[in-house]
Amino acid sequence: MTPVERERYSRQIRLEGIGDTGQDKLLQSHVSIVGCGALGSFQAGALARAGVGKLTLIDRDYVEVSNLQRQWLYDEKDVRDAVPKAVAAKSAISAFASTCDVNACTTDLTARNIDDLLAGCDLILDGTDNFETRYLINDFSVLRNIPWIYGAAVGTYGLTFPVLPNVTTCLACIYPEPPAGVQPTCETAGVLGPLTSLVASLQTASAIRILTGNGVDPVITTVNVWKNEIRQVRQGPKDPSCRACGLNQFIWLDVERISPVSLCGRNAVQIHERHRPLDLRSLGESLRTLGEVRANDFALRFFTAPYEITVFPDGRAIIKGTQDIGLARSLYARYIGT
Repeated sequence: MTPVERERYSRQIRLEGIGDTGQDKLLQSHVSIVGCGALGSFQAGALARAGVGKLTLIDRDYVEVSNLQRQWLYDEKDVRDAVPKAVAAKSAISAFASTCDVNACTTDLTARNIDDLLAGCDLILDGTDNFETRYLINDFSVLRNIPWIYGAAVGTYGLTFPVLPNVTTCLACIYPEPPAGVQPTCETAGVLGPLTSLVASLQTASAIRILTGNGVDPVITTVNVWKNEIRQVRQGPKDPSCRACGLNQFIWLDVERISPVSLCGRNAVQIHERHRPLDLRSLGESLRTLGEVRANDFALRFFTAPYEITVFPDGRAIIKGTQDIGLARSLYARYIGT
């Protein structure tokens, strides 16, 4: 640890359980954050400030004005420029933690790329908005013996718990299958900004404990910030009959499961029909006669009423204005091709 680092983290070093040894561990740690929305953006900023040496930020989306109520690293310029969240988060972190090595990945985490994107990390933080990605993270975590910390927040209610492979229950122990029925989302049920910072703070504190060698309490924590309620239930050991951690059946790592995804109640569908790079400049030229085109260094946005199509260099697209996957696929084929 350099003299500058010692001064910068002096208040944290004084904490029992961290000290010089713990701070050195943080400086050498690599954390992957999946999803850079309300939870993930807070986690990224807090861990960078705490001195975590490397962050991998993975997010498939771009900054929108409705994000600013609760997503802590973004500003109105990011909205105007439609900056991808991972890129905007990296830029914001560089202003207050310039020595943190931040890898911004503007992509969707899938079974096809998870090994590459999460390679070498010490811990994974959940900032996602869907169970499919969480099951993917869970299978990877158990297979690779990497701890991860679940987090969810909607309305005024939040939930978090750690998954420590071979020690605690995993996500598949608690939820063998995705919850049935339509689940509330930030879009449909709303969300209180302070709730997201509280859940993300609990996740981040647990991450720091794990990274510094202090372990973590194996508990499920639920919070209701409107009612000032915090409750905890102790996790049991892993379930020998669990599909993932008991029987080692990692079905979510099967690339054949990859499919279009409706995005968190946002009246939008993500499509990734191509698996090769896309020339956005050429695409933009061909689309200009059909509607309005806006482009930046990271994506192309095409407006054809009542739809807005955002296309990324890897061929992925977010089609806003529908939740019909069949229609979204048709629009993708019509304007982008396969």
